[in-house]
Amino acid sequence: MEFIQVDIIGLSTSPSSGGAYALVLGEIDGNRRLPIIIGAFEAQAIALELEKIQPPRPMTHDLIRNLFDAVDADVKDVVIDELREGTFFAKIRYEIGGESGQLDARPSDAVAIGVRVGSPIFVAVSVLEEAGIPTEDDDENSAVEASESEAERPTKAEPKSDLEKKEELLKAAITKEDYEKAAQLRDEINKLKGRQN
Repeated sequence: MEFIQVDIIGLSTSPSSGGAYALVLGEIDGNRRLPIIIGAFEAQAIALELEKIQPPRPMTHDLIRNLFDAVDADVKDVVIDELREGTFFAKIRYEIGGESGQLDARPSDAVAIGVRVGSPIFVAVSVLEEAGIPTEDDDENSAVEASESEAERPTKAEPKSDLEKKEELLKAAITKEDYEKAAQLRDEINKLKGRQN
């Protein structure tokens, strides 16, 4: 399985999110972003570590990091390796006593531990291809291509399909950096494309 290294771009929320956040991961050598919806507790755990804020008592993710340290385990990396029915799956890969192992984890927990131990984060190519959202670098290229072909099109507006409408809404959500909405639209677009195939 091939993996692409990503960084944490940020955490975002919207008033209508009901307490959910979007963890936004971005390709290091590319322009796709991967929003993953996570809970408020996990978002707080990631944010505290990114901001280097030390709580008075260890949080759950701190406890797990301390356990890895206590047993002399080395966390090698965190991988988000699967997307199944809209749910992301991750692994924490480690080495202990010369033996390799991995723990199944939610991506939010894996990332929260990964940032605590300074391990790299990777996403499977297949997951990024399915759920990644290209940023404006790709949009600028497609905008140039679209403007070149618009000169050849008639000026009468054609009715848009549901797929086209959702793709426009997706672009608008990315522009506004509303990654939670973008993730929701991405999933709806994938369902529509699945029905068409």
